[in-house]
Amino acid sequence: MTAPPARVAVTDQAAEMIRRLVGIHGPVMFHQSGGCCDGSSPMCYPDGEFRTGASDVLLGHLDVGTERKVPMWMSAAQFEYWKHTHLTVDVVKGRGAGFSLEAPEGVRFLIRSRLFSDEEYAALEG
Repeated sequence: MTAPPARVAVTDQAAEMIRRLVGIHGPVMFHQSGGCCDGSSPMCYPDGEFRTGASDVLLGHLDVGTERKVPMWMSAAQFEYWKHTHLTVDVVKGRGAGFSLEAPEGVRFLIRSRLFSDEEYAALEG
């Protein structure tokens, strides 16, 4: 049996920025915003600064080339809408939300998404 597909991925450019942020702030985490502040942007925090709980879903871990993979979370309510979707964290020039660690760097993280194929979704549900 093959492993189910990952729910999250990261572009090379975003991984580079995340490594830079880890160098400045230590371990980081992401929480996919549900619409407050900067729309529905992935928000990057020092690991543990954003409190997760039973109302959050761990989507997976981003492999950015550091010793520790970066956890990515989403609220359970929002996950119900996005569970059919593969998310890729990317980075672009421009200012995003002031709460996310990349804001002072003149860039912002964003999500690129695609629907899972029927086969991928079945593997995730199986």
